[in-house]
Amino acid sequence: MTSIAAHPSMTFDERYRAIDSRDTRFDGQFVTAVSSTRIYCRPSCPARTPKPSNVTFYPTSAAAHEAGYRACKRCLPEAAPGSPQWNLRGDTAGRAMRLIADGVVEREGVPGLARRLGYSPRHLTRLLSAELGAGPLALSRAHRAQTARMLLVGTDLPAADVAFSSGFASVRQFNDTVREVFGLTPLELRARRRLAAGSRAEAPVPGAIDLVLPHRGPLDADGLFAWMAARAVDGAEVAGPGSFARTLRLAGGPAWFELRLDDAGRVRLRARLTHLGDLSTLVTRARRLFDLDADPLAVDDALSRHPELAPLVTALPGIRVPGAADPHEMLIRAMVGQQITVVAARTALSALTAELGETVEGFDGATRLFPTMSAIAERGHEVLRGPAARIRSIVGAAAALADGTLTLTPGDDGADQRAALLAMPGIGPWTADYVRMRVLGDPDVFLPGDVAVRAGAAAVGLPSEPRALTEWTARTAPWRSYLTAHLWRAVPPRPPRARRGAASPLRTTPETKATA
Repeated sequence: MTSIAAHPSMTFDERYRAIDSRDTRFDGQFVTAVSSTRIYCRPSCPARTPKPSNVTFYPTSAAAHEAGYRACKRCLPEAAPGSPQWNLRGDTAGRAMRLIADGVVEREGVPGLARRLGYSPRHLTRLLSAELGAGPLALSRAHRAQTARMLLVGTDLPAADVAFSSGFASVRQFNDTVREVFGLTPLELRARRRLAAGSRAEAPVPGAIDLVLPHRGPLDADGLFAWMAARAVDGAEVAGPGSFARTLRLAGGPAWFELRLDDAGRVRLRARLTHLGDLSTLVTRARRLFDLDADPLAVDDALSRHPELAPLVTALPGIRVPGAADPHEMLIRAMVGQQITVVAARTALSALTAELGETVEGFDGATRLFPTMSAIAERGHEVLRGPAARIRSIVGAAAALADGTLTLTPGDDGADQRAALLAMPGIGPWTADYVRMRVLGDPDVFLPGDVAVRAGAAAVGLPSEPRALTEWTARTAPWRSYLTAHLWRAVPPRPPRARRGAASPLRTTPETKATA
């Protein structure tokens, strides 16, 4: 009876109880490999629970592949949501998993991944193999297999298009991997898909994709769509009460995606790509933007144990912390919105995009890309309005991102990223921490300097003074980002303005309500 540390906070017996009860909360967080069948399953697999002596728990499907197991044809563990552990964990393994999901191995190879993490390729392979049971190539290969399964089951794309959309270098490599992982050929795997109404989508035009993105419930979708609508940049983003769409610059060229909820409560992704090989990266970024790999039951359970927060959780179960589709863009958005209202920041960012963003065609309602960092560095001072020092800071940050002086990726070490941002002129603790929350998906960031956080805290009976509030929130670790989201939502509505031009209580403060 052996086990790799699939979930550091759980013992073997706890994991075994999870699979015995078929607990869906743990789907995607570890897999169960059964030595008598040489098959691995998700925790909620409906098959008969194996004997403990035959069970090995692995943190990733790649580790199970490396150990000689294939995926269960009944529960399809690759169809589970991703593990929230890669956001909870800020160590090398967690950072590597975020970068692998973002397609770094496909674009830069293992040497590129190792360079980003500060290791030699050989040492990184040893480290990940010891920690996760598989090296970076195997982890990347498993990620490609997950994408391939999603496309085979969810679209009618030709198999060759599925192969290259999933990041495989050849159709032969794709066929061999699918057969090895799933025990089925690609066409056999497609033939097993469920044909119930609404379970499949078609690609009506070349480059168009329509997929279901799995997530753990509950999901505060209304809150996500409202957040996006309030901050949508004209030209690059289109948001409504039940959908959000935007353009995105990817390695193969411009792309577009839309997220919406279908009648069954599933999150659907529509996407159009210049290069199908960018699909895996786009899916990863869309999932990160809507925080779809979160464990809402764990978050809600932890926060609701505090009497002051229980009513907030009851009112808004499954709250999410929006991520970032593009880390560089996120920093500029945060800096532009540091000292102004959400509406003013949206106006400024829309003007920046209209003037400096590239024009694109063929995307529903979206006609521009957010400007490149080079464009902002060269011409941002012509478009941005406000104090000269603030404009210099924004333009300087864009220049540093453009020339590589400043790096900003979802695989950064949190402390190093924060220090690098604070070293930049015009970036203070609020901006550095807010970017860390959004870019890294760090679940344990708190913003005591945010005036809206303090207003929300006062509204629910918590201390509103930054130091006292920070001390109180320590008891909610490691979920302080979600506490922050709840406090933002708890801000009392503004009273009607008494006269035109009256000052807003949020307008003159150094840090406003998450303007980015």
